[in-house]
Amino acid sequence: MDDRTSQHDPRHSWRTGQSPPSPLDDVDRAILGELQQDGRVSVRTLAERVHVSRANAYARINRLLSDGVITGFSADVDAERAGLGTSAFVLLSIQQNTWREVAEALGELPFVEHYALVGGDFDVLTLVRTPNNAELRRIVLERIHEIPGVRSTRTWLIFDEHPGKGPIWTTDSPQ
Repeated sequence: MDDRTSQHDPRHSWRTGQSPPSPLDDVDRAILGELQQDGRVSVRTLAERVHVSRANAYARINRLLSDGVITGFSADVDAERAGLGTSAFVLLSIQQNTWREVAEALGELPFVEHYALVGGDFDVLTLVRTPNNAELRRIVLERIHEIPGVRSTRTWLIFDEHPGKGPIWTTDSPQ
């Protein structure tokens, strides 16, 4: 099978088709849960919370990082308070077989926070956050529409948003 989209290519961020990481055990899931609650927790505190030694906690975090389970550490930012008061989901219809080129171009655009290849009536879902409506208009109509392979877009303004609960990393989580 030569579907290059599903093969791991270190130059691109798509994740389908990668070899699976080592199976997670209860301690790994507990570490993930603690880090999702507070990514700034010290390793010492983390180790105490999940009942392992500091050395064990360090080793597990390093393994989770090298396996790609943990992809980084970041701050949760309130976009509106940070000056990005206009948010929208922009759905793209693209020409067949242009995903890689479109993904690369989207990755270079300012204000595009997230993009994903999806199934359904549209091909790509993007999350765009801009300072105002005029900048959103410019990004969608001038920058996204000029990407080769983009056939059309549909923009849905976000009026209010809230984080979901997300995954619960308990001992009952699937492996």
